[in-house]
Amino acid sequence: MIVYSNSKARFLRDVASENIESVVFSAVNEKLGLRVSKSELRSWRNSLTHMSNVLSAQEIPDNAGIAIEYNIPLTSKRIDFIITGTNDAHEQTAVIIELKQWAEVDVSDLDAIVKTRLGGGIRETSHPSYQAWSYAAHIEDYNETVRNESIRLVPCAHLHNLTKSDAVNDVRYAEHTQKAPVFIAGDFAKLQKFLAQHIRYGDDTDLMYRIEHGRIKPSKSLADMLTSMMQGNEEFRLLDEQKLIYEHAINTAVQAHQNNKKQVIIVKGGPGTGKSVIAINLLIKATGRELVAQYVSRNSAPREVFQAKLASTITKTRINNLFKGSGTFTESPSNFFDLLIVDEAHRLNEKSGMFSNKGENQVKEIINAAKCSIFFIDESQRVHIKDIGSRAEIKQWALFHGAQVSEFELKSQFRCNGSDAYLAWLDNTLQIRETANFKLTKDEFNLQVVDSPEELENKIRERNRINNKARMVAGYCWDWKSKKDPLAYDISFDGHDFAARWNLASQGMHWIIHEDSVNEVGCIHTCQGLELDYVGVIIGPDMIVRKGKVITDGLERSKHDQTLKGYKNMLKSKPALAKALAGEIIKNTYRTLLTRGQKACYVYSADSETRDYLKSRLQSHKSTSPISYELKREIVNLARHDRSMVAECAKKYQLEEADIRTWVAKVEAAEKYALEE
Repeated sequence: MIVYSNSKARFLRDVASENIESVVFSAVNEKLGLRVSKSELRSWRNSLTHMSNVLSAQEIPDNAGIAIEYNIPLTSKRIDFIITGTNDAHEQTAVIIELKQWAEVDVSDLDAIVKTRLGGGIRETSHPSYQAWSYAAHIEDYNETVRNESIRLVPCAHLHNLTKSDAVNDVRYAEHTQKAPVFIAGDFAKLQKFLAQHIRYGDDTDLMYRIEHGRIKPSKSLADMLTSMMQGNEEFRLLDEQKLIYEHAINTAVQAHQNNKKQVIIVKGGPGTGKSVIAINLLIKATGRELVAQYVSRNSAPREVFQAKLASTITKTRINNLFKGSGTFTESPSNFFDLLIVDEAHRLNEKSGMFSNKGENQVKEIINAAKCSIFFIDESQRVHIKDIGSRAEIKQWALFHGAQVSEFELKSQFRCNGSDAYLAWLDNTLQIRETANFKLTKDEFNLQVVDSPEELENKIRERNRINNKARMVAGYCWDWKSKKDPLAYDISFDGHDFAARWNLASQGMHWIIHEDSVNEVGCIHTCQGLELDYVGVIIGPDMIVRKGKVITDGLERSKHDQTLKGYKNMLKSKPALAKALAGEIIKNTYRTLLTRGQKACYVYSADSETRDYLKSRLQSHKSTSPISYELKREIVNLARHDRSMVAECAKKYQLEEADIRTWVAKVEAAEKYALEE
């Protein structure tokens, strides 16, 4: 959708009449239904007035086309300024210009990221050259008219208030500035020359109208690129029931595309059953079948990690366009997408937006936006007070939209050494549900309870040397001080030589695969939906054990944690509900953290009774603490008078039943010998 479209001559007249921002404002309000702030109005006035001066060059024809605020299909992004016409070779050309009012820019260590003043502070944001190029790449990937008619898209950026170009043209950004040159305040003449070079003749064919109304269809080059990235990547190989569900889903999506009958697929599966593997394969296969498909998740960590695993630096943006957040579809037209693939569907919310002020219900909006939507769900991984994703919720909105529903379940477990027994043991041990798995053997899964954070850290560092797939994670019970003070430590324990920081802000959601992140501690937000070979879990004071009962406390969570936002107010009005809800979320959080490891899990709690409880649930455990003579005599006396106390004492004091029976036998033998004497 284009907010403003006219010739260069008419654009210059609108600016000269000092009316351009009002024209654009009215169009944005009418076409996009958006309210515009005073600051954005000022930015339009300043930037568009400046562009009118640039376009005053006679070399740029009066009948060149001007388009302002073009809304890019499949995204909520808008291109600031486009000039259309033909070049010297009479090739149809659209010059894409990213306009910025920045007066200062600094470099960042992150690829294609700069620092500038935004929203009252210095923030990191995309390099404007990268932005402009990414918009052009997205249009080329999805606009059939642009591809079929060989329309040239030429991206560039103009920072008309910036006086120094050192940072924005730093050598680290050379790859991006070569694809989309950046012009600053002193480059007025250079920009005019650049535009005149690409727009030599006017636009007599209404080029932007044809681009705007071009059919949305993924390009063959995008599909081929995705397919080549998957070849030989064992991480995304489908096995057994995964293959069955994948084939059913792609067939259903094709049928929905052909007959326009809405379909919903629900795939239930626990940790490590391959939900994400199927999702990524579906995304690539659907794109190859020329379906408009996107991978969707509420949590950004899986999206960013899968993007990084699939993409090289050159193709990063083309990959990014296929991955979207769950709040993207609040205003999507019905059936706009052929297939939306929703991973971690249990994390969906009702409202969208940073302030939860957009949309009505993410499940409803996703089903509305797609001819076929597939939801991968594990209701035991609900870890946020706002999470609403459930089979019942999905079915309710499928019925509302008249969609046909298919359900599948993934049972084969490929994480935690493929041990279903470990998952059942976890549920029993965390007292989520009762199972028959009271004890865990090393044959079932290698879980070790360690007695110090130093031991946990050493084990993880040692395992990480193998292939960089070992990390420490923790419950969010410590404030993230190091986010503002990089020298500060976040997690420490009295009496221990251990101090660690939460995952670095500079690593973003790539923490779990970043080379140096073994030095930091991740949380539920940076690891849910992802896996490691070895995981070290720090249990915080939000979950302790007293006399064999697992006790949770939402007030022990960090004030920075958003998963229990609103808990304190709910605790006042509905205390029973609040505690039950917090208990479910806290237990689900640790269940999720404790199932990130494929080969082993190491656990530490600063609370000794909690450690002892976990150890008592391990089959191979033998007490390492010496038993006093008085305690041993008490145990023997209890066991002699009531043999059923053997098992109870063994459980309570972390002993082997056979050892207790041996003590009893020795005492009885000694007494018998004394009587005989």
